[in-house]
Amino acid sequence: MQYRYIGKTGLRVTPICLGTMTFGSQADKKESFKIMDKAVDFGLNFFDTAELYPVPPSAHYAGLTEEIIGDWLKDKPRDSLIIASKVAGAANGWFVPPIRHGLTAVDRFHITKALDGTLKRLGTDYIDLYQVHWPDMSVPIEETLYVLDGFVKAGKIRYIGTSNDSAYGLTKANEVSKFKNLARFESIQNNFSMLNRRFLDELALVCQKEDISLLPYSPLAGGVLTGKYNQNFIPTNARFARYLADPNPRVQAQAKRFVNDKTLASVEKYLQLAKKYGVDLTALSTAWSMKFDFVASTIIGASNAEQLDVIFDGLNYKISDELNKELDSVHEEILYPMG
Repeated sequence: MQYRYIGKTGLRVTPICLGTMTFGSQADKKESFKIMDKAVDFGLNFFDTAELYPVPPSAHYAGLTEEIIGDWLKDKPRDSLIIASKVAGAANGWFVPPIRHGLTAVDRFHITKALDGTLKRLGTDYIDLYQVHWPDMSVPIEETLYVLDGFVKAGKIRYIGTSNDSAYGLTKANEVSKFKNLARFESIQNNFSMLNRRFLDELALVCQKEDISLLPYSPLAGGVLTGKYNQNFIPTNARFARYLADPNPRVQAQAKRFVNDKTLASVEKYLQLAKKYGVDLTALSTAWSMKFDFVASTIIGASNAEQLDVIFDGLNYKISDELNKELDSVHEEILYPMG
């Protein structure tokens, strides 16, 4: 297993990170344990979670994923794993988190409450990488960084990162950290896949110039890049089949962003290329997300342990220059299929 470092940190991680947002919803506790056991047996040392998980977020289940991981961790050597978690972002944006009475903010009070809860549920006294789940447009970034820096100094957090952020947000935070001599965001966790290449427009350059690592999530575009939505009948248990049937307009809008005429047309072309080069599209999509120099570890997820096999195949698959050009040509033909 080859390892990579996150940003300018001592976090030496595997190129694939196990995402856990299915634990407690799509995967029960028993299956979640199987998934984690299989990941560790394969050699993975990096797990990512959040106080809001599992998804879809709900007041009743929030925190359950961390509890499941904490139970699994009880008989494991804690320092053999790199564990990342997240504080919920502000309630003043696109989504109101169903925790802390829908009043979340990335300020001292909420960060403290969130971190204390995460440490308790995971049964650990430190988090390796603690991330802001999405930005707060009201609380000055200085306050957020001062609070996180205090927890770094106290030993409760080793390093910090951000998620679902913009080039402006990441650059602003990075410059404030330099000027105020505070712990900086060493990573950014954003959606990135062959169907969503927006990160390459501006954020990739920030990461390359400032030695900040991308931890891409949804490399399979929520399962769309497996090809399962390009069948005559969408599996009823598929995530976006459930989302499309959800009465919540925001949930439906998210599903239509991932499953639409342009994404399905793109996937059809990617399926043909995968067949031409003798590789499963799931493995190819995973390998594509790992090939960039600014990527430290690609976050993958599963609802059952068997799904990990083909994802792991992507770890050793090398995309040839010829194939890469053909993959790029699909994007050039169907630009930004996810918008």
